Amino acid sequence: KDYAQQMLDEYKDAGVPPADVFAQSFQLEDIRYWLQAEPEFGAQVVYLDGRYDEPSFDANDSQTWSPSMSELSDMGLRYLAPPMWLLLELNESQSQQGLMASLQPSLYAKQANKEGLRLITWTLERSGLLTDGGGWYYQSISSAINRDSDAFIVLDALKKKVGIEAIFSDWPATATYYANCLQD
Repeated sequence: KDYAQQMLDEYKDAGVPPADVFAQSFQLEDIRYWLQAEPEFGAQVVYLDGRYDEPSFDANDSQTWSPSMSELSDMGLRYLAPPMWLLLELNESQSQQGLMASLQPSLYAKQANKEGLRLITWTLERSGLLTDGGGWYYQSISSAINRDSDAFIVLDALKKKVGIEAIFSDWPATATYYANCLQD
């Protein structure tokens, strides 16, 4: 709690308006603290969702998510940031129509959207070459990922089908190109 408060105190001391701060943490305790103790900053707090690491977590069974999406929303959370693989799944019956047609919002994405949680995801360009399925960040759709340009299609699906508001990227070239040239 001391660290969580110190960080926001430093923003205040520097004169940074709360609306310009997106405090983020993997620790739900930090999120709860900011939401309760600093509601002006809490309005944009981002929960970096690491619930997938819990042994009971199953991406295809919302009953295993603790807290639930509705509990996150009820506590006042507005921004949720899971890894990309939690937001997309493949509809194999659409694979003949191409990658974009086969990419669908996951149960996780649907539940988050249903609860009004705004989505920020991570990390677009950490996997390196995508010729081998994209690795950990693409695990839910890896069987359909086989070339580097697939990152643009995945990003387009995340924006248009899932409704992400932002994406973290280690090398922002793809996201910048998309934002400047491809986004409708």
